[in-house]
Amino acid sequence: MPAPRIPPIQCLLTFEALARLRSVTQAADELCVTPSAVSHRIRQLEQQLGVKLFGRADFSLTTEGSEYLAQVREALACLQRFPSRGATPGRRKLRLAVTPTFARSILMPRLRQFAEAYPEIDLTLQVSIPLLDVVAEDADLTIRFGTGRYQDVEFMCILKDEVTPLASPAFAREHGPFDKPEDLQGVPLLRSPLEPWRTWFAAHHLDWPEPADGSQFNDIGLMCDGAAAGMGVALVRLKLGAPWLDNGTLVRLYPHNVPSPHAHYLCWRAGAMERWECATFAAWLRQAMP
Repeated sequence: MPAPRIPPIQCLLTFEALARLRSVTQAADELCVTPSAVSHRIRQLEQQLGVKLFGRADFSLTTEGSEYLAQVREALACLQRFPSRGATPGRRKLRLAVTPTFARSILMPRLRQFAEAYPEIDLTLQVSIPLLDVVAEDADLTIRFGTGRYQDVEFMCILKDEVTPLASPAFAREHGPFDKPEDLQGVPLLRSPLEPWRTWFAAHHLDWPEPADGSQFNDIGLMCDGAAAGMGVALVRLKLGAPWLDNGTLVRLYPHNVPSPHAHYLCWRAGAMERWECATFAAWLRQAMP
């Protein structure tokens, strides 16, 4: 008789969040997904388990839901701990494909925590190309940047961000002041398909076309370096641009941020989360994100 199929980890994380928050909207915000995705995952989990987990109106748990919640929380907690204090398991190999600037700005500063918490997992990092989704075929997990419309893999959103124009302090002094959005007119704007300017233009009611001239970059980190060198103004996600802002090589031109239409997603092929090392990294990454 085949063993029961383990529910997808995103369904378990969604169930735990909804049971704790008792709000689809708040659970969706915490998990960086849409409210409809929360509802879909709960239905998927209930169908797989064959039980009703929530009451109809106020998201109170049924008896079966309360019992299952205790098991889910215990299982998620186990994923954060060494699997067995007394055991000596073999080394686990985990191959992660990750976009370059996310790796430098977000992942690397936190990766030592993962290595210290799970010394039995040997992590191999491989570079993927954002938006084009060009990754090594043998990667176990992939961090993609885009809209989240992935048909070929299972996924969960791990990081949303906001964008704002950044420039070097010298550039800001030379071309400023930047008191209103229209002050960007005629200023060199650095371009990237990863972060189109139309997002910022539309939010500030500027009927400007996407810039067609000027330097272009397919990596946000390179664009930040270009802006720090005085090449122009870059539209940058604040969490990815934090290293440049922290060391003072880039400064904000405006106080207001605009939500980016794209986000970072952890993706995997069906069945990958049945491996302990994959599920462990996914649970750790979700909690480690800023």
